Amino acid sequence: MLRKIIQIEEDKCDGCGDCVPECHEGALQIIDGKVRLISDLFCDGLGACIGHCPNGALTVIEREAEPYDEKKVMDYIIKGGEKVIKAHLQHLKEHKEFEYLAEALDYLNDNGIAVPIIDVTESSSSNCGCSGSQAKSFSSENDAEEKGNRKSHLTHWPIQMHLVSPNAAYYRNSDLLLAADCCAFSYGDFHKDFMHGKSLAIACPKLDSNKEVYFNKLTAMIDEANINSINVVIMQVPCCGGLVQLAQQAIESAGRDVPLSVTIIGVQGEILKQVDL
Repeated sequence: MLRKIIQIEEDKCDGCGDCVPECHEGALQIIDGKVRLISDLFCDGLGACIGHCPNGALTVIEREAEPYDEKKVMDYIIKGGEKVIKAHLQHLKEHKEFEYLAEALDYLNDNGIAVPIIDVTESSSSNCGCSGSQAKSFSSENDAEEKGNRKSHLTHWPIQMHLVSPNAAYYRNSDLLLAADCCAFSYGDFHKDFMHGKSLAIACPKLDSNKEVYFNKLTAMIDEANINSINVVIMQVPCCGGLVQLAQQAIESAGRDVPLSVTIIGVQGEILKQVDL
């Protein structure tokens, strides 16, 4: 599929590091005095880092991208040497991409390349860009009910479409709930009735920019993460229909078909319509 991704001109990079905190996915790190794209997997191609480079070393290019293949990534990573290999392994570990980490380790062993020792402690925000956007999986079982609160059914973070990685472990083989931002505030039992047992992504089809990224990520979720289904939950306002159209276009573009259902919520919090498309 065609997707956007950061390209680094190393001869222009002076290693200032101004771009690193602006990469929400933590895909950029300074190694040996140069900024490096540690893994294509976590670059969303939005270019948030570009405006923070004083030397114009970062650009967004668009190219045909194959489904993510850890061995092909390792073919590139090993050219950077031991420190780049270590940073990549650490990056996979921090984002809980343990299946890809196992593939990377197998690649190193199969090719007789020494496996660097990586940190097994919890990652810090200094290692991974914006800590608030770092991928996390967690159990929805908590003590909320014991405290008299309703239980959260959220099982991962982040959830905003611009920040999520479509290949994150929690999306694989899941049922995706794609919700307009306002729905959770309008429908009182949103967690219990819609989120239980589902992965989640949220977006605003009216106010969000660069919605091509949403299309690409949804297509990747279908083709690469092998999601089982998509349930789009939107408000009754006309602009919300754009989220349904994005899901339909992604399904049409993808190499496999998945069931699509739509729920429309009224501005007073009632369910107006539920339909399978």
